[in-house]
Amino acid sequence: MSKILIFISLILLGPSLFAQNSATQKSPDGNLEIKVGLDGGKPFYEVKYRGKMMLQTSPLGLETNEGDFTSGMKFLKSSTGTANENYSLETIKQSQVSYKANTLTVSFGNPEEKQISVVFQVSDNDIAFRYKLPKWGDTRACVVERELTGYDFPAGTTSFLSPMMQPMTGFARTAPSYESGYEVDVPLETNTSETGYVFPGLFKIGDSGWVLLSETGVSSLSNASHLSSVKDGIFTVEYPDPAQNNGFGSTGIQIGLPGHTPWRTVTVGETLKPIVETTIPYDVVDQLYEPSQDYEYGKGSWSWIVWQDDSMNYEDQVKYIDLAAAMDFEYILIDAWWDERIGYEKMEQLIDYASSKGIGVFLWYNSNGIVNDAFMTPLNKMNTSIARKKEMKWLKEVGVKGLKVDFFGGDKQETMKLYENILSDANDYGLMVIFHGATLPRGWEKMYPNFVGSEAVLASEMLVFVQDVRNKEAVYASLHPFIRNAVASMEFGGIMLNKFLNKGNKEGQERLTTDAFQLATGVLFQNPVQMFALTPNNLEDVPEFELDFVRELPTTWDETRFIDGYPGKFSVLARRHDQTWYVAGVNAEKSVKKLDLELPMLAGKTVTLYSDNKKKETYSEEIRIPSTGKISVDIQPNGGFVIKN
Repeated sequence: MSKILIFISLILLGPSLFAQNSATQKSPDGNLEIKVGLDGGKPFYEVKYRGKMMLQTSPLGLETNEGDFTSGMKFLKSSTGTANENYSLETIKQSQVSYKANTLTVSFGNPEEKQISVVFQVSDNDIAFRYKLPKWGDTRACVVERELTGYDFPAGTTSFLSPMMQPMTGFARTAPSYESGYEVDVPLETNTSETGYVFPGLFKIGDSGWVLLSETGVSSLSNASHLSSVKDGIFTVEYPDPAQNNGFGSTGIQIGLPGHTPWRTVTVGETLKPIVETTIPYDVVDQLYEPSQDYEYGKGSWSWIVWQDDSMNYEDQVKYIDLAAAMDFEYILIDAWWDERIGYEKMEQLIDYASSKGIGVFLWYNSNGIVNDAFMTPLNKMNTSIARKKEMKWLKEVGVKGLKVDFFGGDKQETMKLYENILSDANDYGLMVIFHGATLPRGWEKMYPNFVGSEAVLASEMLVFVQDVRNKEAVYASLHPFIRNAVASMEFGGIMLNKFLNKGNKEGQERLTTDAFQLATGVLFQNPVQMFALTPNNLEDVPEFELDFVRELPTTWDETRFIDGYPGKFSVLARRHDQTWYVAGVNAEKSVKKLDLELPMLAGKTVTLYSDNKKKETYSEEIRIPSTGKISVDIQPNGGFVIKN
């Protein structure tokens, strides 16, 4: 037989005679494409958007105590399919979600003939992928010791990243708590933090677009991870530092087989719109238990943030209950030391007083007593099952609505179990949970129905404590809609209307942003339960139109739209609650920002504008949006605006 005939015969026989070495999948709209394969026995993936490379050849693979799945691998098979889900979730940026994705599962074998699969789900602007580990013979358990998942960005990419805090540092050795600032729009080669960088991370791919990296689906069955510093042009997924939690607990993932790792997420867009509007953290996770009741969301007052520890007395808490009632809030948060300085018996009287005013109570707790030096009480009430259930039984009996649990300081699987145990037990007793001094929530709004937010950001307390944070307040506020708050609820504790961030409000920690800026952050920062930083004196020293704005402000949203912005410079979002639209923006630059906005949802409508004049005095006025939906606005430096229909 001639060589030509042999070649023709091989073609007719099909690809089965050729070893498959890669596979591809596209999003439903065809714009987002992944390629998965082997390069010299090493698994890799690539990401393109509209033909432009967004992630170059990037490594995949796991190292486990039962085998290495990073090199010497064989491509075994691939399969494709679809994933579709319509769901409702009141606690995120969009209450109704329709998720459609195409799937790709690629299986590899290592030299010991053990198999591992990588499952990809590709929607129009998002990729989620995770590793699936089958049973290997009689082996029913393994430990994932290291993950090689990497991200190789094209040349010219810049980053917007927050460094991971050094373990066992900071206040009472409670770090890491996701409370670092950001390195904004910097070249990749400068990302050399020895501790790496927290999720999420934002990247600008030259003129090609944007990429947001994060993870989701973290539960008691895994650790939480972060990004390494850049090495040879590549970021990799990095497991927790062994020194976290005073060196106790493994850094890897203990997995029962068959099992899987958490999802890695990659959100891609030519503009920032898909970054701001993504719902991928929730699209690929499941609710883990049913809510024990219908939880109610809303706003709350909070004495500690401005009046600090000295306010932890019965009389001041009555003032803040009265403030909450006057502002039509739903809640009050009573912070650290309440058990010692008010006491359980008097607290029951205080809870009854709050209830008589229509105000529900959240109580603060120290999460532990064994992994750091945090000394605030109540202590040793949340870290063991017996103590926790006893305390929660009392909380339910006296009518408390939720808890704020503080000082976790670690991402090991051991700590993820504590988060989940607190949430699960709290649901049994009808309690909502806010976490503070904590890790990034990773899909938790959907997974745990009584979870109502985490700090995990350089939040309002640091405005009180640190001048540099006050100086950069507008810069950080312009970042959060594109990064931290893009992937999870963010309990910031904001809307500070005191001129000075202390009880006297006459001198000291001066606020450098305008009142309109503060009102705008109430829209920009999304969390279903918002503990705002108003003080009783604000009822007398703040204009009534500003107080009315806060009274009417929702904390849950049916729709969120990106309008305009550039992280670190300015941001403008629109959020809808029922039929009411709020369009809010802030300016972090040194000069007036003149914007031409397109607001088709408000075309031809009369709306209220909250803004600042040239003296940075906040005002409100009625204006009419032209039938074109186009409007020009000026935002003062450190200022903001809100348009409300």
